[in-house]
Amino acid sequence: MNSIKGKKIVVAVTGSVAAYKACDLVSRLLESEAHPKVIMTESAKKFVSPLSFESLTGEPVISSLWNSVEDYPATFHISLAEEAECAVVAPATANIIGKLRCGISDEIVSCFLCAFSKPILMAPAMNTAMYENPAVQENIAVLKGRGVHFIDPVVGILACRTKGIGKMAEPAVIIENIAQALS
Repeated sequence: MNSIKGKKIVVAVTGSVAAYKACDLVSRLLESEAHPKVIMTESAKKFVSPLSFESLTGEPVISSLWNSVEDYPATFHISLAEEAECAVVAPATANIIGKLRCGISDEIVSCFLCAFSKPILMAPAMNTAMYENPAVQENIAVLKGRGVHFIDPVVGILACRTKGIGKMAEPAVIIENIAQALS
């Protein structure tokens, strides 16, 4: 993973039960000597605590446009978009995929993505029926046409206890995709 050594990578975590895998992803990025910075939606915080990511990275996690952290003003999403070299949304929900397709920017992750012009990778995670929904598939197709890279979900047992496509790709696969995007 030499191609990610020293790279500034934003890990955007959204509200899916697969959010726990983002902790492993961040840990592996650190092992690869990348510099991950984590941002989260409010929904993501229902599944995993910002403290987990703060403990791994040693940096504050931004989860609101209105954080009171002195070093991170309300325009943080703009400065972060300028300094980061790559962004990975893991897990990527149907909600964030739709927001990015339509340019909806109403919280930190969607605002950041809307301002970001470098490689964006999305690792979808959702129920099979949601993933296969024609609107979600259309949103994915449009975003692919705009250059957003999707790391396809896999078939497995989902949070709803059914087996099907929608399980987020494993962190090692996501890192391989990040390395390819940055090479």
